Amino acid sequence: MFTGIIETLGTIQELKKEKDNIHITIDAAITTELKIDQSVAHNGVCLTVVAIKNNSYTVTAIDETIKKTNLGEWQEGDLINLERAMKLGDRLDGHIVQGHVDQTGTCIDIQETNGSWLYTFEYDEKLNNITIEKGSITVNGVSLTVVNSKKNEFSVAIIPYTHEHTNFKNFKVGSKINLEFDVIGKYVSRLNQLR
Repeated sequence: MFTGIIETLGTIQELKKEKDNIHITIDAAITTELKIDQSVAHNGVCLTVVAIKNNSYTVTAIDETIKKTNLGEWQEGDLINLERAMKLGDRLDGHIVQGHVDQTGTCIDIQETNGSWLYTFEYDEKLNNITIEKGSITVNGVSLTVVNSKKNEFSVAIIPYTHEHTNFKNFKVGSKINLEFDVIGKYVSRLNQLR
């Protein structure tokens, strides 16, 4: 379980394909605090630490994860948003995030406003995911509040701190991003489908 509050950025050092899997080695400031078998969210994707060496650690993504996320487009040198799992008893500063990406989306507009940024994303409505105005959404692992909610698109307003300390600063129109929709909203949506 995560909160969507990014701890740090990591840099992809190596991508190694093995059958349908990809082993991803990341250099990160939090590496010395990690242990084997620990869950870490990478751009919102929960992956398990399988090896640690010096300031780098390795996680493995299986085919199912690669298909549902933007992980197949990652390249060596890319900056990745990182968050370790939430500790029981800590404040929940973001919202309840599972680290299970529902689908990818595409950045379709970026507007720099007077001191902040407005990013707009589009997603495939056929997968029955929804957003609501002022509801929660996770974009590349970042917990955000939805604005301008529409049937298959939404916007988020980004403050300077988030812009500087996440990989939002690297987004361009056309960037493919990972989306995890609000878990409570997913349950409500599913219940309505069963009626």
